[in-house]
Amino acid sequence: MAEIHAAVLTVSDRSFAGTREDFSGPAIIDLLKTQGIELTHYSIVPDDRESIISQLSDWINEGSSNIIFTTGGTGFSPHDVTPEATKTIIERETPGISEFIRARSAEKTPHAILSRAVSGICKNCLIINLPGSPKAACESVQFIFPVLPHAIELLLDQPDSEKNH
Repeated sequence: MAEIHAAVLTVSDRSFAGTREDFSGPAIIDLLKTQGIELTHYSIVPDDRESIISQLSDWINEGSSNIIFTTGGTGFSPHDVTPEATKTIIERETPGISEFIRARSAEKTPHAILSRAVSGICKNCLIINLPGSPKAACESVQFIFPVLPHAIELLLDQPDSEKNH
C-alpha cells in the first residue's frame, strides 16, 4: 500500500491576517494523523488567487506531498477563488472525487450544493478542495478515506496498483 504524504493549505484572509484562528486546517491535520497519514506541510494563505497558486506550486515542485487538501474559498463570495486557482495548477481533473464529496455532504445539508470545490492531479500530486468549515472539511475527508490509498497507488504508478480494481 502506498504511503500517503499530505499537505494542508488553509485559504482565509482573516486567518492569514491573524484576526481569526484557523480551526479547519488543524482539524484536518488531526484527522489525517488518526489514519496514519504523514503531514508534510501546513500553511495559511489569503483568499488571493496568486497566493494559492504559488503555495500549491511550491509544494508540488518540492515533491514531498502526494496529496494536498485545501480548506476554504470554495463558496459564492467574490473572494472565494480556491477552485479557480486549483484549476490553474491541475493537469487533469478528478471530478468523481468532488462530485462524491458534494453528494455525500448534501445528505447532511442542502448548502453543500453551493460548493464550487474541484479536485485534480498535478504531476504526482492529488489536490482536493474542501469546505472552510472544520466539521464539513473533516466529513469530506472521511468520505474519501476508503479510496485514498488506491488513488495514490495509481497516481504513483505502483506495480501492484491494478490488483485493487
